[in-house]
Amino acid sequence: MKEMRILSPCGLLGYGFPDASFNKGLERNPDVIAVDAGSTDAGPQKLGAGVGIVSRQATKKDLLPILTAGQERNIPVIIGSAGGAGARTHVEWSMDVVEEIVRERGFSFETAVIYADVDRDYLHQKLDENRIEPLGPVPDLTHAAIDDAVRVVGQMGSEPIIDALDHGAQLIVAGRAYDPAPFAALPIRSGFDPGLALHLGKILECGALCAEPGTTKDAILGYLRDDHFIVEALNDSRKCYTTSVAAHTLYEKGHPYILHGPGIELDLSECTFEQQTEGTVKVSRSRVRATEKYAIKLEGSSQVAFRTIVIAGVRDPILIENIDEITRGVVSQIRDDYREVPQSDYEILFHIYGKNAVMGRLEPDGKPGHEIGVLMEVVASTQELANAVCATARSTMLHYPYAGRKSTAGNLAFPYSPSDIQCGPVYKFTVYHLVEVEDPCELFRTEYRKLG
Repeated sequence: MKEMRILSPCGLLGYGFPDASFNKGLERNPDVIAVDAGSTDAGPQKLGAGVGIVSRQATKKDLLPILTAGQERNIPVIIGSAGGAGARTHVEWSMDVVEEIVRERGFSFETAVIYADVDRDYLHQKLDENRIEPLGPVPDLTHAAIDDAVRVVGQMGSEPIIDALDHGAQLIVAGRAYDPAPFAALPIRSGFDPGLALHLGKILECGALCAEPGTTKDAILGYLRDDHFIVEALNDSRKCYTTSVAAHTLYEKGHPYILHGPGIELDLSECTFEQQTEGTVKVSRSRVRATEKYAIKLEGSSQVAFRTIVIAGVRDPILIENIDEITRGVVSQIRDDYREVPQSDYEILFHIYGKNAVMGRLEPDGKPGHEIGVLMEVVASTQELANAVCATARSTMLHYPYAGRKSTAGNLAFPYSPSDIQCGPVYKFTVYHLVEVEDPCELFRTEYRKLG
């Protein structure tokens, strides 16, 4: 093939996309439709609790035109990081939606379901062999952390997806995957340059975010050729420019031009961006090299606490001026009220919106506005303790005395009743490491199913 066309409907399955953009992409006769369906951006709760990032209704709404196009055009449909966090529970949730559409529409797909869940015994063995290392500034992995994790997934590269294509799968629903992998798999299998395929995949996986104005809720098309690729926005109100595509290449990177993935290092130091037409950009000289050891990213989430919150508003300028002193006083009083409870069993946090809630201690301008929002958060070892401490913190701050106070009716305005919101379990990424493997597919299990 001299050219392969890859259609990306949106930046995350369930985010939505305009019918006109998607249909315009179909008019370009794509060879594959690929879409990313997950991320760690939503935090460890999605993996730990086994829930999705988007709703079932939104997922089905996006899948219907995607599966229809795949069926009618007999082209592969590839979904990566299915269900959000890409564990078995998320993949099965996604498959339930797929199977419902297949039944309703009378479709028929040769389907590959690729699971990314990692066995604990495997991890214990790898840890004993010193073949697991931290990814970034995280503690060394321990056997206890492996056992405590609710779920652990591995981030697959293109190889398991290529294997599924080799087995004739037309629909591939993959668990946790390296973001570019679903987009790069068919091109790499077809002999296109892996560096160009992976770079293009990294751009396409975010939908039209590389265009101006950028968004993840719109479609984008990639044209992959022997020595370059072209990206085209499919909405008449968006255009791809050299600056927008180059800027997106820097998106979510720890290094300006080196990108790490499963078994590879993508080098974009000599990459060039050229404006082809108004709205299309040509990209050349993306390079990839194999790493000395093939390592796969592990993601594991553990339940570590329970949370209760209160949201309140403050408009009293005197209270606002003294908010830091007042919140410290509230915490001090709560510690005294609950002196029988070990302080390690709970934590009281104040997030002051309108002052420094977003940046915290890094906020360069901590001058508060004329009104502030106060988010009181209590994280504790049990839900009962979180509820109790949060209720006491709320009532304490509601009536906390301070110099210059004019009214004693209450310091806080509550937008909701009940004011205390029980959030449930709190999760934390306790496995965020790299595991060295002999075979890129050894962590992953594929099931082949005939749907319809």
